[in-house]
Amino acid sequence: MLQAKIVWLLLIQISVGLQLNIVLCTNLIPSRKIYIVQMDKSAMPKSFSNHFKWYSSKISSVVSKLRNSEKEEAKQERIIYNYQHAFHGVAAQLSEEEAMMLEEEEGVHAVIPEYKYELHTTRSPIFLGLDPGGGKHMSPHYVENHDVIVGVLDTGIWPESESFIDSGLSSVPAHWRGACETGRAFNKRHCNRKIIGARMFYHGYEAATGKINEEKEYKSPRDQDGHGTHTAATVAGSPVQGANLLGYAAGTARGMAPGARIAVYKVCWTGGCFSSDILSAIDQAVADGVDVLSISLGGGVFPYYRDSISIATFGAMEMGVFVSCSAGNAGPDPISLTNVSPWVTTVGASTMDRDFPAQVKLGSRMTVAGVSLYRGRKFLSMKKQYPLVYISSNASNPDPSSLCLEGTLDPSKVAGKIVICDRGISPRVQKGQVVKNAGGIGMVLSNTHLNGEELVADCHLLPAVAVGEKEGKAIKRYALTNPNATATLSFAGTKLGIHPSPVVAAFSSRGPNFLSLEILKPDIVAPGVNILAAWTGDLGPSSLPTDDRRVKFNIISGTSMSCPHVSGIAALLKARHPDWSPAAIKSALMTTAYVHDNSQNPLKDASSNSPSTSYDHGSGHINPLKALDPGLIYDISAQDYFEFLCTQKLTPMQLKVFSKHSNRSCHKSLMGPGDLNYPAISVIFPENASVTSLTVHRTVANVGAPISSYHVQVSPFKGASVRVEPDHLRFTEKNQKMSYSVTFTTLARQPNPEFGGLVWKDGHHKVRSPVVITWLPPV
Repeated sequence: MLQAKIVWLLLIQISVGLQLNIVLCTNLIPSRKIYIVQMDKSAMPKSFSNHFKWYSSKISSVVSKLRNSEKEEAKQERIIYNYQHAFHGVAAQLSEEEAMMLEEEEGVHAVIPEYKYELHTTRSPIFLGLDPGGGKHMSPHYVENHDVIVGVLDTGIWPESESFIDSGLSSVPAHWRGACETGRAFNKRHCNRKIIGARMFYHGYEAATGKINEEKEYKSPRDQDGHGTHTAATVAGSPVQGANLLGYAAGTARGMAPGARIAVYKVCWTGGCFSSDILSAIDQAVADGVDVLSISLGGGVFPYYRDSISIATFGAMEMGVFVSCSAGNAGPDPISLTNVSPWVTTVGASTMDRDFPAQVKLGSRMTVAGVSLYRGRKFLSMKKQYPLVYISSNASNPDPSSLCLEGTLDPSKVAGKIVICDRGISPRVQKGQVVKNAGGIGMVLSNTHLNGEELVADCHLLPAVAVGEKEGKAIKRYALTNPNATATLSFAGTKLGIHPSPVVAAFSSRGPNFLSLEILKPDIVAPGVNILAAWTGDLGPSSLPTDDRRVKFNIISGTSMSCPHVSGIAALLKARHPDWSPAAIKSALMTTAYVHDNSQNPLKDASSNSPSTSYDHGSGHINPLKALDPGLIYDISAQDYFEFLCTQKLTPMQLKVFSKHSNRSCHKSLMGPGDLNYPAISVIFPENASVTSLTVHRTVANVGAPISSYHVQVSPFKGASVRVEPDHLRFTEKNQKMSYSVTFTTLARQPNPEFGGLVWKDGHHKVRSPVVITWLPPV
């Protein structure tokens, strides 16, 4: 109920026109700050020979006006990036006063402050149906060489990984215009026919945090963190037999599109990822010739015209680049997702049918199921009981000691014992380090109400088992009420065929999209829990500096892992359908997604163990083979997206930031934002109860058999009747377009949103659009 109240509070605020300034896990960089300055390229005076000179002149003019008594200051070079492709302008060091003055200058569209973004941190090909032979007989479309290039914006890459061997690949695609930049421990030879390019972007990071310490961090495309290597391998890693993490998840590891090429754009460093660097990477990637961009990071939610990433990805979309972004790891709270622009594909996380079971066997003879990826170098005996302790006075309310935070455990109380730690605040693996440092011999990691029953496996530094909230409470009660409490831990390795699956991960960020309620987000969910992929050789699997283990593959979780699954599958679709637009690819992914698990029940939400909704899973779970042949697609042009922005109450100057490639104007072709030809339908009845009927319009293109006939099926709703006109679509040729309208008439206003679906069927294809009906409460 609390979550519902939060949702409705925000919906009410939106309906009465209040400006929301919500920033999710984002930090404004202190002065002197970096500002991203967007310029009107067409406004350059003829007296300038190139745009950069004009941009520089604008910056120098403002600096000189405010600091005319400090000539040296005026001459100082402030510009750190020059943007030319997906975005026009510069990134420059400015004071707040200088930024305000610059924004008033003629030819300046916007001056946007720098923001800091964070990373949203195998069996998936088989689980997704791409490899029915389990590595022995891959589908032809899956392994074919092709010229699709995926740009991965992340922490870099570990080029020695077997996942990036280029054996069998043809020459570098002719449309590639990128480069292989060098630096510490990264040479030209580290690029090949798989890693066809590698670049680094750090000027914004250094301007905000100081120079990179090259003795502690690679100032090169080499990946020290592991995150970038993992995502790149998930997108397009070459097949590697015998991959595993310390014996877990053994099998053949491969990316979603092994025939695709990888272009590396290192934008994240030890201190985070900065928007000026990210923007420069997107701008360069478009110029380099990428076909797909995979961006597993996120920050705040800002108005479209103030979000530099949104503006840059709009430019990428205009140039035909498909963009996939992670939704974020702030679930299960509502309205917690990032990357909400309709022209990007926003990806949530789900589980697979693989698990890593472990057990906690208590002295009371009670056995509790959990998960783990580490049994220890010296195994605990399953036949022996060990002392069990929970350092708290209450089994329901975590405190610093029960959370096993740094410096909170007394060695005299935990040495030689299995310690129960509550999940939260500090990283899960760090809790195990704290227990180990205090002399503990094992750990039981208990979920709290924030995580529910979702279990995420980790490669801890000591024997450890993660358990759900209910089981955790039972174990804690036993430890608190029995002075001689004991337990042992047992580990069962890898188990396949788990039911039910997939399940929406509890941590996966949720909708609705408060910027535009008519645009349903997330768009889709994909595997993001316990994903095995390549890893850096510079860091242990726990990512803790004290971890001296080195592995070639690691298992980690997050929407950062689900995003590259979609990026790779988009590359497969691009290879099969090179003429498809980014919106067409997105439509194919969304309309073929499924909303039932392998038990034939509705997809569940791990945080509640109840059916998930479209605010949790979007259109549903990705289905690659179906997406290759979707039957119908909902296409959207760059002008259509611009028309959508025209419905968002943006001023002419705010709209100009999205018209850099052409002098776009509002044609008012959309009756409202709900009329954008989006593959999902979300209708919003205003708080005025006299409005009882709403109509939205859609257009589909036939990409299936030239002669085909579709009929419509719509879910029943308690609060509204639904009429589709026409209710049959009869096509006579390939790529033929047909339009239809959907009218919603209120029967009884509902206190909460209703969820359902609209499906077009031809006997072979099922083209499904999720439908959400929302009635705003009276103010």
